[in-house]
Amino acid sequence: MTQTDFHDVDEYIATFPENVQALLRTVRATIRDAVPGVEETISYQIPAYKFHGWLLYFSAFKRHWSLSSPPSKLFETFKEQLAPYNVSKSAIQFPLDQPVPVQLVHDMAAWRAEDLRAKAASAPAKKK
Repeated sequence: MTQTDFHDVDEYIATFPENVQALLRTVRATIRDAVPGVEETISYQIPAYKFHGWLLYFSAFKRHWSLSSPPSKLFETFKEQLAPYNVSKSAIQFPLDQPVPVQLVHDMAAWRAEDLRAKAASAPAKKK
């Protein structure tokens, strides 16, 4: 992957081998299915999703792909399901040689969207 000035998610995905592209398209579709109306963009030169705030990011590397989240209780909430994976403070590493855990990604995206929606609803109204 030599390109570093991506304008959209399609450009990002196109820089990877076909097998990785297929995996990333699955991740993308799963997030979009889990959170209708989610806004797709590029942030930090990787795919990012906004829904009442930053929802999730994903990226691919030589041996794994990652799903990242801004600080929240997301990883704690899904601790048992994430046990087989390498989890850091802000990202989960999924091996490239395994199928995307579609239901897990879907559930995490939906949980994160609901968390952001609840925070937005309880936030004080902004003054104009």
